[in-house]
Amino acid sequence: MELLSTNVCFNGEHRRYRHHSAALDCEMEFAVFLPPAAIGSESRTVPVLYWLSGLTCTDQNFMQKAGALKRAAELGLAIVCPDTSPRGLGLPGEDDSYDFGSGAGFYINATRQPWAPHYRMYDYVVKEIPQLVESNLPVTEERSISGHSMGGHGALIAALKNPGHYQSVSAFAPIAHPSACPWGKKAFEGYLGSDTAAWEEWDTTLLIPGAKERLPLLIDQGTADNFLEEQLYPEALADACEKVHHPIHLHMRRGYDHSYFFIASFIDEHLDHHARALGLLR
Repeated sequence: MELLSTNVCFNGEHRRYRHHSAALDCEMEFAVFLPPAAIGSESRTVPVLYWLSGLTCTDQNFMQKAGALKRAAELGLAIVCPDTSPRGLGLPGEDDSYDFGSGAGFYINATRQPWAPHYRMYDYVVKEIPQLVESNLPVTEERSISGHSMGGHGALIAALKNPGHYQSVSAFAPIAHPSACPWGKKAFEGYLGSDTAAWEEWDTTLLIPGAKERLPLLIDQGTADNFLEEQLYPEALADACEKVHHPIHLHMRRGYDHSYFFIASFIDEHLDHHARALGLLR
């Protein structure tokens, strides 16, 4: 881990690191916020919230725009933000569109060439980054996960596919049924191929019936989100949860859009949700 930068923030510390990823076979950057409890004179290890960002984002969007660090500092909660894809590999077509390739890894493990050797973002965020962070920074193995849009999709599938791995999960405006929407179809066909049966293990709505753990889903969705009808499908996820009695708290936020203004408005509620599950708040 190469330390790229550090900033004091709310008496904690925001850091950016670079490292070589074995899962992705390339250099990657990520951000960490360590609360005062983890770096002070009486420091202790603290639990972690992993945040997965959306299309076109890097690790920096959430840290700079979400307004999460003050509450995280108060709670004693670390936050880790990975990037959204490998970068600069020179693969054909990797920079041709905003919704595929660079900035659009979709948190799945690609099986099609030329993506398969590098676009394994699921393994990266579920396995490699937690191992790296927990081995090198003052954090515990107690973890939760959240994300926005494509990252909300990533957070939900990570939790559903790994019972016991996370203490809690939440999402803002997640791509809840990617097999049925243009963003998801493009990504899945490009990374996985045209056999739609191979898509099912990466689709939250389709994973719900067979989930081995009924971890409650906390989801916020803006009613003025311009991607709501075509891309996000929260109603399909809610229906799937209702059929198998999977707990879901879906908040439709009147007038809110898809932006970080929306996230910043409700991020404290999500942080408190995770803090309760991690034993930081009663």
